[in-house]
Amino acid sequence: MTDRYQSPLSERYASKEMQYIFSPDKKFRTWRKLWIALAEAERELGLPISEEQIEELKAHQEEINYDVARQREKEVRHDVMSHVYAYGVQCPKAKGIIHLGATSCYVGDNTDLIVMTEALTLVRNKLINVIGELAKFADTYKELPTLAFTHFQPAQPTTVGKRATLWIHDLTMDLEDLDFLLGSIRLLGSKGTTGTQASFLELFDGDMDKVRKLDRLIAEKMGFTGCYPVSGQTYSRKVDSRVVNVLAGIAQSAHKFSNDIRLLQHLKEVEEPFEKSQIGSSAMAYKRNPMRSERIASLSNYVMADVMNPMLVSSTQWFERTLDDSANKRLSVPEGFLAIDGILDLYLNVVDGLVVYPKVIEKHMMAELPFMATENIMMDAVKAGGDRQELHERIRELSMEAGRNVKERGLDNNLLELIAADPTFNLTLDDLKKSMEPGKYVGCAPVQVTDYLEEVITPLLEKNKEVLGLTAEINV
Repeated sequence: MTDRYQSPLSERYASKEMQYIFSPDKKFRTWRKLWIALAEAERELGLPISEEQIEELKAHQEEINYDVARQREKEVRHDVMSHVYAYGVQCPKAKGIIHLGATSCYVGDNTDLIVMTEALTLVRNKLINVIGELAKFADTYKELPTLAFTHFQPAQPTTVGKRATLWIHDLTMDLEDLDFLLGSIRLLGSKGTTGTQASFLELFDGDMDKVRKLDRLIAEKMGFTGCYPVSGQTYSRKVDSRVVNVLAGIAQSAHKFSNDIRLLQHLKEVEEPFEKSQIGSSAMAYKRNPMRSERIASLSNYVMADVMNPMLVSSTQWFERTLDDSANKRLSVPEGFLAIDGILDLYLNVVDGLVVYPKVIEKHMMAELPFMATENIMMDAVKAGGDRQELHERIRELSMEAGRNVKERGLDNNLLELIAADPTFNLTLDDLKKSMEPGKYVGCAPVQVTDYLEEVITPLLEKNKEVLGLTAEINV
């Protein structure tokens, strides 16, 4: 359709898998599975529900008669009751026991929790794949010296691989948060209109043990370890807030990575992948814009801003429930997931195709290394008979002169030549050039990379090896 708005999150960014999780088919099929689980549990606990009725429900659980439901909703203005009716049309023997004792939130809220759990699992799988790809990159370039930057000013060297471990570390923290959240999510269960389970207590003739067991059976049938022990009519909307906060944490990490790649691409040291026929600019044909990293940043901004939505919903609920959460939830939670899904596919695509230019990295390193080598040079000069305090002052003066030559006159850094010409140091230019080996100045970076990958990342990837190997199909 070209005559109405369509979300770019579906059209351009999110995967088919994530779109299905938030699709009408997934939603309404899950409603029907929940109605089947409820009927089965109630039958097992002694209510007069026949196996024939349950089999009829199962026979039609995948076949959503949307036309009937839509027409009914026009009449009754209630989505759940419209689908109860539509299911009953298909299951005439079972229509009298569908949704027995339940309120709308039985299917609505439990489905939301199931869908968010599945969506978080997909996010988790993609997050692990990004970590795995970054780990390969870090290992490949763990010994390649590069200028580090503090305040985006040249600082003591690091390695390309060591810098990548900083990106990985952020993502592992996100993974820890995600795993904690996944481990804490429960179903709402069958709590009734205000969370007291009064309708179910009536159904079971005051048998509280059967009411308790009903929740446990439903959770078990839906693949959950249990239900929240207390609630109003709805599960606490703080759950949604926690979920979107985790997504925003991943967005923070991805945005930081995209910033670094864009800056490195400006320096021509590292570039994101660029397709053979890709156009960087409509006016400047030579340009290679970091468009994927920019898209990561843009979508990340959206997810981070989305955090406020479930916060507002959670904080403004009244007592056992209000319905001012509904429209917001329908937008903020699915779109947060669709956006983070697109971000992780882009992230994986960028890392998988990163191009490193060692010669450019070396050129930038050698332009700044004389300044960073001054402490070693001073120590060599002391060994050659110089006075440490006098040498320190002369290095300071000569460094200022070399800096002026670079900044004011546009010359190359000639600090080594200035030092070699100064008799205070008693060092030749050849002596000084021996200090210009970049690998001497990266400290423990290569070892840190090896240790981190071996001790932290390899065990993590081995533990999750069944989800490795996902590919990202993105619109570039």
